[in-house]
Amino acid sequence: MTETKARAGEDMPADRHPVDEVKTAMTGFLKEITRFQAEVKTALQQQEERLTMLDRKTTTYARPALSARTEMEIPHKKAFDAYLRSGDDDALRGLHLEGKAMNTAVAADGGYLVDPQTAETIRSMLVSTASIRAVANVVQVEATSFDVLIDRSEVGSGWATEAGPQAESTTPLLERISIRLHELSAMPKASQRLLDDSAFDVEDWLAGKIATRFIRAEAAAFVNGDGVDKPKGFLLPPQVDNDLWSWGNLGYVPSGAEGDFPAMNAADCIVSLVYALGADYRANANFVMNSRTAGAVRKMKDADGRFLWSDGLAAAEPARLMGYPVLIAEDMPDIAEDACAIAFGDFNAGYTIAERPDLRILRDPFSAKPHVLFYATKRVGGDVTDFAAIKLLKFAEA
Repeated sequence: MTETKARAGEDMPADRHPVDEVKTAMTGFLKEITRFQAEVKTALQQQEERLTMLDRKTTTYARPALSARTEMEIPHKKAFDAYLRSGDDDALRGLHLEGKAMNTAVAADGGYLVDPQTAETIRSMLVSTASIRAVANVVQVEATSFDVLIDRSEVGSGWATEAGPQAESTTPLLERISIRLHELSAMPKASQRLLDDSAFDVEDWLAGKIATRFIRAEAAAFVNGDGVDKPKGFLLPPQVDNDLWSWGNLGYVPSGAEGDFPAMNAADCIVSLVYALGADYRANANFVMNSRTAGAVRKMKDADGRFLWSDGLAAAEPARLMGYPVLIAEDMPDIAEDACAIAFGDFNAGYTIAERPDLRILRDPFSAKPHVLFYATKRVGGDVTDFAAIKLLKFAEA
């Protein structure tokens, strides 16, 4: 024991007391604890920040989409399905009362709004068909008409000098074109037994039937409509020789032969048609004709024996004539005497389609027993909005 104490005494410096050693050790220990606490606190703060950022991202991206789908689309689809199958409209009326987005879901005797998914299916089918809708300017409106203001004046311009007077610009010529919306309807029917079959997808069936009827009616009206309870077709305005063209008319180029292409240099009239259109319209121009006219045109060759017509390289790409896309619209006139069977122009500038976004369905189980009728309606209108943007090929002598 004495030796141990002696050795301990030998190892300890003479000027240090054991109490001081304990204090030094405790001070070091407390510093280590403080440093450890600071590191733990920093790590926890960083973790909390990461969790907060993740929560914000989830709130911003995932939750609204899930909320919108949960609170509007899915209940509307279920309620709409119940209405179509059994006529139960209690859920649809509940949607009308609950959500501001559904404040037009119920009309006293005008039916109910189609659920968003079915409406989008119908809209997609209308856009993807061979109709003027595919190339025209389509706008969504909430009113019963749509006004388009056209400035027909030339933009004033010139070279300016530092001290010289500047000439005043000419007064703009504004043309107001009002497009009235008309009611387009379809009335498919199904048996109640078919509707009672849970395996029958009534929404897809209804969307296909409605779209098919709307496509036929719209395609005809956008070309030849007279404006009486239907849109005005782009062939409705007066047609004059392009050399005598004025606003309010459509200019035409004669083919050079009565009711046919000329026997010699048959393609020349198509070239003349292309360059009768202003250069500022040609960049976005399309040919429009029906299948029978296309069958005659695609046989044409240039002076070097090359076909003017070329098929699209991709499956969904339209055919091209002289490098411009061709829209096949079956409601265009056939090649005949004085018929304007081919149109060429920038239809996005020249023709405007206005429509209301809502589509309504009224269920009628009484008028065609044992079948159930579905009366579908939407409002749409159309008219020429730039008479300089469309030119026609008229099959007549020059």
